[in-house]
Amino acid sequence: MKLDRILPYARHLLEKAAGPGDVVIDGTMGNGHDTVFLSQLVGENGHVYSFDIQESALEQTRGRLEEKQLTKNVTLIHAGHEQVKAFIPAGTEIAGAIFNLGYLPGGDKEIITTAPTTISSVEQLLEMMKPEGIIVLVIYHGHPGGDIERDEILRFARSLPQDTAHVLEYKFINQRNNPPFIVAIEKR
Repeated sequence: MKLDRILPYARHLLEKAAGPGDVVIDGTMGNGHDTVFLSQLVGENGHVYSFDIQESALEQTRGRLEEKQLTKNVTLIHAGHEQVKAFIPAGTEIAGAIFNLGYLPGGDKEIITTAPTTISSVEQLLEMMKPEGIIVLVIYHGHPGGDIERDEILRFARSLPQDTAHVLEYKFINQRNNPPFIVAIEKR
């Protein structure tokens, strides 16, 4: 048996919750890898809403989508994920969402995600999520400010009532250098 590494496991969780025709969210567009994955996952009848506050993330992601001819089922949003309700049509049921928390790889390391905006987005998504929909938070915490975000998100996730959500923490405990880990929240 081989244990799934963090990013493959995050995608595995999303594949269990979402499929063709579903609506999904990429809360941290970054370099576009998850947006491409989600676009392929939900197919031409599904839709991806992808958020980022950095113009360079939109440019990188747009290029990746065009290269793979996946632009028709994706909306790129130049805004923070805490504005999810402002951009998703009312009544839309979300099947899955992913966030890679920290900073944009290859970008400005001073621009980081923060617990208040991430928690706000998760709370909004839980209201919009269909039963058994999942929110996957990949928490990178080895940068300045990452420990604060990590601790606040863990406190928030642990406080979710079990009749509202199942919460999973998936991590490797014997790795050096603050390895990323997953907090997955499945709506009941």
